[in-house]
Amino acid sequence: MARSFVVPSFYKADTLTQLKASRHAADPKRKDTKPSFIDCGPVQFRLARHFGFCFGVENAIEIAYRAISENKGKRVFLLSEIIHNPEVNEDLLSRGVQFLMTPKGEQLIPFSDLASDDIVVVPAFGTTLEIQKALQERGIDPYYFDSTCPFVQKVWKRASELGSQNFTVIVHGKRAHEETRATFSHSKETAPTLVVLNREEAELVCGYMQGRVGEDELRSRLGDGMSQGFQPAKDLKRIGVVNQTTMLASETLDIALLFKETMLSIYGAENLSDHFADTRDTLCYATYENQGATIALVEAGADLAVVVGGYNSSNTSHLVELTEESMPTFYIRNASEIIDAHSIRHFEMKSGEMRVSSPWLPEKRPIVVAITAGASCPDRIVEEVMIKTAELLGGTFPKQLTSTT
Repeated sequence: MARSFVVPSFYKADTLTQLKASRHAADPKRKDTKPSFIDCGPVQFRLARHFGFCFGVENAIEIAYRAISENKGKRVFLLSEIIHNPEVNEDLLSRGVQFLMTPKGEQLIPFSDLASDDIVVVPAFGTTLEIQKALQERGIDPYYFDSTCPFVQKVWKRASELGSQNFTVIVHGKRAHEETRATFSHSKETAPTLVVLNREEAELVCGYMQGRVGEDELRSRLGDGMSQGFQPAKDLKRIGVVNQTTMLASETLDIALLFKETMLSIYGAENLSDHFADTRDTLCYATYENQGATIALVEAGADLAVVVGGYNSSNTSHLVELTEESMPTFYIRNASEIIDAHSIRHFEMKSGEMRVSSPWLPEKRPIVVAITAGASCPDRIVEEVMIKTAELLGGTFPKQLTSTT
């Protein structure tokens, strides 16, 4: 039986909880990716089959709230945001929790201010070995309230295995992201490690491997993603690819295939296993499922898409990338961003800025809205977005569902 977590009830949603339960009962192996259909009269929602809290997020939330409840009277700190959702982090702050660092790693409270009886919660992204050591030097056990996602830990384990087999680790991720910083820290202990952001950077590395790019150019572009002492001429002869778990799974697979084909061109099929390690088992199931469900959502068609989640959420931003290729897409953190039936405030990824769009809803009726949410977004927030949209158009969001597809 799958493990269940204790998540505060105010993060749950009445109708969407029913919906998820009915979809799971009909499809316990989670193979059906068709979106759910919810008819609210003038607006019809197509809701992604998989959305919202994943295993790692629920685990982190349970640990964070347990740390608070079990340590009344003590100071409780979060190393940084527990997950990338503003409502969750704001609620924890309202309960007296303090952040030690920003998501970018900037220090808010010096570690020297900590005492041995303080409580520090490690977020779902994990943390670096250097930070773990700094906490231990203050007499704080960094593992006691460690909410690192098990799938992130799986990546660390695989990176360690690659290092023990004399492979170099290529990390597909964002160099400034907490998870990638943590993975890099763990990986470099056992293996030469290099971070690449996208296919373009991977092509640069492959160009070096094939003699088309010089080492100076490689270092000038990717030097800040190389572990200390990285030697491209030696370290790029045996590689394995792992990823930041919130990246586009299809992009990770594409990058891994590019490196595989490069090794084939250099060393031949008979020697491939000596130069390229198969690491497909490190892909996060939740990332893969949510992105697959979003692709199915897009294929079902809609007049527009609404993607709900924190604006610094990597996994949510990739859902936006998938929907905006095919339809107008509005990336919002919660229902308060919907100003009225004419205007919506939303985050524009290309500019990195907030903007207001008017009009955002077409005049046709019924309007078909595709909706999904990042893995760190509570179901309650998604349901509030749907309710507000329906009510603005004179529709009614159902309290009970008689049909889900």
